[in-house]
Amino acid sequence: MDLGGDFDVVEFKIGKHKTEPSRAKIVVKARDGYALDAILLELHALGVYTPKVEDAEIGAAERDKVPPEGFYCTTHHPTHIRVGKRWVPVEDAKMDSVIVVRGGRARCVKLGAVKRGDRIVVGQRGVRVEPPERPRGKTLFEFMSSRASSEKPSASLITQIARELRELRDRGGKAAVVAGPAVVHTGGAPALAELIRGGYIQVLLAGNALAAHDIEYALYGTSLGMDLANGTTVHGGHRHHLYAIAEVLRAGGIAQAVKAGALTSGVMYECVQHRVPFVLAGSIRDDGPLPDVITDVVEAQERYIEALQGVDLVLMLGTMLHSIAVGNLIPSTMKTVCVDIDASVVTKLMDRGTAQAVGIVTDVGTFLPLLAQELRRLEAAPEAKPRRPKLATPPAG
Repeated sequence: MDLGGDFDVVEFKIGKHKTEPSRAKIVVKARDGYALDAILLELHALGVYTPKVEDAEIGAAERDKVPPEGFYCTTHHPTHIRVGKRWVPVEDAKMDSVIVVRGGRARCVKLGAVKRGDRIVVGQRGVRVEPPERPRGKTLFEFMSSRASSEKPSASLITQIARELRELRDRGGKAAVVAGPAVVHTGGAPALAELIRGGYIQVLLAGNALAAHDIEYALYGTSLGMDLANGTTVHGGHRHHLYAIAEVLRAGGIAQAVKAGALTSGVMYECVQHRVPFVLAGSIRDDGPLPDVITDVVEAQERYIEALQGVDLVLMLGTMLHSIAVGNLIPSTMKTVCVDIDASVVTKLMDRGTAQAVGIVTDVGTFLPLLAQELRRLEAAPEAKPRRPKLATPPAG
């Protein structure tokens, strides 16, 4: 109605059980075809589709990075397209992409990766979107509109996150961390390094700043010239991160610095020692940057996409920009934990349509040590035996 249309509800059937779907049949009206298309485009993202089943329309890319006119722009929800009278799942679901059809398969591709001649879905015909159901029952990722509140019992949430990470590790799953330099500035780097050392993190995504200040802390005990042990400013400490970058440049890279014995601790050290892949995306404000930083933003995005393949859970720690970038590259079904001292940042990161997100408004320097502590406790504790239900006392006789 906001778009100038109208509707009539023809049928509305509500499922009585958790496994029974609800269905609605609605007649949508508009003043002309253009207005109707605009309304249907908005409804389509919510999982609405027309009752007439048709194959998807396919067009060809004229040249590299130029999709055909009217191409279908994806959501990050699970999507299927109809090709050859059968429904094909769209792989690598991510928002703001195109759907490329090749060899009977379909996948989401960013505009920058489109190649001349690619067969690309045009329009909405033959496309179905399935917004994820909200988890039912008492789970860590059950849907709660106020989950980002700082008044929630964060200690309880940390316990549940620790259990989720341990279960993920033990079954061979993958957890990724997206982290900003606040992790180092607030004293959380040793705890993050402990998580990597313990096998709880399989991918690290960050920028030049996290790596540079992590290495600064490992070499000089400072972050931005601040002594993290006592919170005092060190004379000349503002140069330390540049000295740290120069040491790595001299070695030829972070892995080479570890191999040479110049870097013996920290987040980046643990990544190298435990073969945890990391991708460092550069920005215009970077000092140096470190030789491992990818300064081509398109290439960095592609490397982020590659690193996120097979990831089950993402921890977003103290970085809005890198977290938003990752949020745009993952499906709405992926479990996400957002931690930031700024409530608006947590809300923004969670408010992207995912049904499995937890937000904690707190300092990452407080969160990470508590998470590491809880994981140590779980490792030390024997497996808890399930409680047997109490039986009612039978009547006498």
